Amino acid sequence: MTQPVDCPDRAAARLAWARAATGDAGLALARASTDAGFRSYWRASAGDAIDAPTLIVMDSPPDKEDARPWLHIRELLESNGVRVPRVLATDTDAGFLLLEDLGVDTYLQVIDDDNADALFDAAIGQLLKLQALPCPADLPAYDEALLARELRLFDEWYLGRHLGVALDCGELEELELAYRRLVDAALAQPQVFVHRDFMPRNLMPVAGDPADGPAVLDFQDAVRGPIAYDPLSLFKDAFLGWPEARVDGWLDRYHARALAAGLPVPALARFRRDADLIGVQRHLKVMGIFARLNHRDGKPKYLADAPRFVAYLDAVLPKYPEFAPLAAIIDRHVRPTL
Repeated sequence: MTQPVDCPDRAAARLAWARAATGDAGLALARASTDAGFRSYWRASAGDAIDAPTLIVMDSPPDKEDARPWLHIRELLESNGVRVPRVLATDTDAGFLLLEDLGVDTYLQVIDDDNADALFDAAIGQLLKLQALPCPADLPAYDEALLARELRLFDEWYLGRHLGVALDCGELEELELAYRRLVDAALAQPQVFVHRDFMPRNLMPVAGDPADGPAVLDFQDAVRGPIAYDPLSLFKDAFLGWPEARVDGWLDRYHARALAAGLPVPALARFRRDADLIGVQRHLKVMGIFARLNHRDGKPKYLADAPRFVAYLDAVLPKYPEFAPLAAIIDRHVRPTL
């Protein structure tokens, strides 16, 4: 995918701010990464000291991505023992933050068949801390309106805009009933602090500090919601697939550790059902988001992972006869396009 065009005025302002924040007039910036949203990250290399550590400048244009929610959640997580990037300087009005540099690789780049058990075990440790957080009064709820709005992304953006599918009245009724069942199942789960994108791409190994666990990124959209959402997101990732039997083992491992930590997980069989159904909600939502990123934001690369989500749905929907109409809609309209 082509990198987003960087406005020269914004680039100049970013560099000037970074040099002022570090006191290094020779500082240089090179793109480190971009978000699916409007944030971008820039690695700052010192101009005066060859051996000086690099830093990261987060550029969060205030008219598109307000940095204050990120800072608010970051402080909450850090104060409760979750490893997050350390902040060295901020200018929220301009949308610039200076952060520690945690390296170039996330879990997505380093995880493999051999180290996955150990890395996921460390990730579960961070997740348990996160889920044990007391939800502040201003934390949004993953409520019926939000769950339903996310599900609508699938039929509006993936089916409608991307595939050009116009569902007939019967199909619309079947899809609405499936959505209703998914929302009800999510609301019936125990509610905890939810990251909403707790996946390998948003976890970074901390070099030389293994006891600290992975650093957690991209947490600004946190909500109070269903307890199975984040563990399901971790093991059924948008960008990385694993054999179903291995995912089942990791979910069981999470459940045992959550139970031992005193988190409000239900009995294992109920938890596994909760994970299945919140997974269906997430998979449909993400397919819609990926289509929107392509058609609205000019970011086409994400759609290449759509078949992964159909595979996730294939592994779950046959277990639940009440979702046979949803499976039929996918078979009829989605599968032939893959």
